[in-house]
Amino acid sequence: MSSPTDAQLHGILPVLQTPFSDDGAIDVDTLNTEIDWAFQMGADGVVVAMVSECLRLGHAGRKELAEHVCRHVGDRGFKVISVGAESTREAIDYATHAESIGASAVMAIPPVATALGSHATRDYFASIAESILLPLVVQDASSYVGAAIDLGVYLELLERFGPNRILFKPEASPLGPNLSKLRDATNGQARIFEGSGGINLVDCYRRGIVGTMPGTDLLDGIVALWKALAAGDEDRTYELSLPICALVALQLQGGLDGFLAIEKYLLHKRGIFPNTRQIQPVGWRLDPETAAEVDRLFARLQAVLETTGA
Repeated sequence: MSSPTDAQLHGILPVLQTPFSDDGAIDVDTLNTEIDWAFQMGADGVVVAMVSECLRLGHAGRKELAEHVCRHVGDRGFKVISVGAESTREAIDYATHAESIGASAVMAIPPVATALGSHATRDYFASIAESILLPLVVQDASSYVGAAIDLGVYLELLERFGPNRILFKPEASPLGPNLSKLRDATNGQARIFEGSGGINLVDCYRRGIVGTMPGTDLLDGIVALWKALAAGDEDRTYELSLPICALVALQLQGGLDGFLAIEKYLLHKRGIFPNTRQIQPVGWRLDPETAAEVDRLFARLQAVLETTGA
């Protein structure tokens, strides 16, 4: 694993789930355990983003979470903090705060309550980039919130700031073809992260991504899958990817809340989280039959990990 001070942002960067105590406060001890486990599994860093419930934490809560994460990670790996907001001013505030507490990079989605045109979207991201010296990961989270970002916006930002300052996490469907369009339109300069929870990791890896931002819940499987892809081991690649894809498909049916519910369920099942609390209200809940299918698929993934020696 490379230090964030001597390498560009890359590799396996899991998005942290946020654990909560009975009183609704961030459970810092459990958060620290989650971060430690991520690095034990082979993560190159960690991310605070959508499934961290940052849009529901409120202004003070988001900053508190970012501070806890940056402090506990220290120099063990990359620290990416999501700064997307409903106003440019607020996004800049989150970005400058992230820089001040030692983040390695920031990531932002466009505003979700306002339908922006291409020029306004470009100006929003450009304003964030201009406010800091850190790299900015431009995230299209339109698979579950907001609208898709036009390719032209990506190209203008990359031309203006360069590939060391602007990176990409496209999630609009169809993910693979859109990724290739961005890659080809920039002559391979665009540094792109896969952000589908792992369901498209194999396809995206073959298209030239520099890293992936999965959930923490399946991190052992994602690390093993990344290694299998790097080694060109096709049999192991598909033995691992199939149960991962099936699990993420169950998460996708519930959108953002589907990822939240199932990821917290699995972190609790692993003994990392003491509970599965989410910030309320939520639009999707894990029912017993879906939980049973999650259990079956998770057992299959663990069996593959044991037999492959991952």
